[in-house]
Parts: sequence; C-alpha cells; structure tokens
Amino acid sequence: MTWHEAIVDVLRQSGSAMHYTEITDEILNQELVDTVGATPTNTVNARITDDLRANGDDSQFVRVRRGEYMLREHHEEEDSTVASDSEDEADSDASGEESGIIQAFGMYWQRGRVRWTSDPSLLGQQKQGADVVDFGDQRGVYMLHDRRSIVYVGRSIKRPLSRRLYEHTKDRLNGRWDRFSWFGILGVTEQGELTGEVNLNYDRSALIATLEALLVESLEPPQNRQRGEGFRAVEYLQAEDPEMKNQRLASLLDEIKGQFLE
Repeated sequence: MTWHEAIVDVLRQSGSAMHYTEITDEILNQELVDTVGATPTNTVNARITDDLRANGDDSQFVRVRRGEYMLREHHEEEDSTVASDSEDEADSDASGEESGIIQAFGMYWQRGRVRWTSDPSLLGQQKQGADVVDFGDQRGVYMLHDRRSIVYVGRSIKRPLSRRLYEHTKDRLNGRWDRFSWFGILGVTEQGELTGEVNLNYDRSALIATLEALLVESLEPPQNRQRGEGFRAVEYLQAEDPEMKNQRLASLLDEIKGQFLE
C-alpha cells in the first residue's frame, strides 16, 4: 500500500479517532507499507495534514484533537465536533514542527549495546522496523544511570553526545553507570540524518515547558500521569551496534570450538 492507503485502512479498521503515533504502530505491525524510512510517525502526520490542507472539507480525514484523526465518513456518522485549536497549533501540526526545543530523545539506553570507540555510534530507531539513525553527533543534555538511579547529569554543546559519553567510560564515572538517557536539540530528516540546524527563537513558556518535561521524563514522579505540557519530542528506541552482535557471535563460536577441543 501507499502511506495514504495504509492510513485509511487502519482508521477504517478502528472506526474511531487515533493519534498519528498509534496509526503508525498499526501500519508497521500489519506491515502495510514496503518502505518504512527513518521517521515513519512524521510521515504519517505529514500525509494526513498535507491532505487536510490541500483538500479541506473534501479530505478523507478529520482532525478531532491535536494529533488525533479519524475518517470523515466515521466522523459524520458520530456527528462529532471538529477540533477548534488556534491557527498557530493547526499550522504546527501541518508543518510537523511540534517538538519545540527538544527534537528527539532516548531513555535508558544500555551501555553494553554500544561499541565504545573514540567516536562511537549511538544507534536508534523511531519504531521497530524503521531505518536506524546514528545520534552520535547529537547535542543537548544527558544522564548517566546506575540501573534506574541518576548518578550524573551533563551537557553536550561543543563536543558531540557520543564523545561526551565515551569520555565517561574513561573517567572516574566509568564503573558507576550502565545506562544513559539523552535529550537532543537536533531533529531527524526522512533520510535518517540529523538536521544540524537549531532554532533558538523560543519564548519563556516554551523553555519552562521543556524544563518541566525533562524532569518528568527523567524522574518519573508517581503523581505525574503524563508528560509536561507542550513536550512533543520523538522518542527513539536503542538499536544495537552491528559490530557488538558480531563480537558476541564470535565469542559463542570460540566457546563451542573450545568445548569440542577439550
């Protein structure tokens, strides 16, 4: 299917409104498209909002809430109310620029899944089955964890994230962390490359919302039931460096060989 056909198919199966991230999950789970790319959730959101912008009331889709859509045929059957967000919010959805200061983040990535060279790759993917992205050149803030406890908070400004983390495998913190989380200001293109551009024109409310979201995401307070308001960065799942898999396979073969030689 094309992405448009897949979106329609998933929404028709659902019969109700779905967030574009949920639509993406279903498309990938059902393997409805041949080529996923690096940013499938962005692709789904863009396809829907572009169709709405181009076709208006003739679009197959209806936006019922921010980020949530349903088929017009189901919307008319339910006689639902169309979302009445401000023009700025609607434009933000249509352009795909919802994230604010933080564009992408990863939570509790495993140290053991990274091959720690002087310039390591930090591999992640938006969804299982999506193209892998290297976040090694990312900039932002990061945390080192000992299991789930935060043992260190740092920032990556002049030096890339991968370099800063590599340094912590050599300094006094070396034996004190086994996982890391990061929040980056660089986005990801459809081709799976970091954008390399930073928009610093943020007002005070955006900055405060970002600070709140970082604390909520990292500390996970039990009374906070959702992320901070206005935080819409995309979370990326960790992908293991292929060389790590090769090393494990080689070790396993050596172990088997050793058992036969005993």
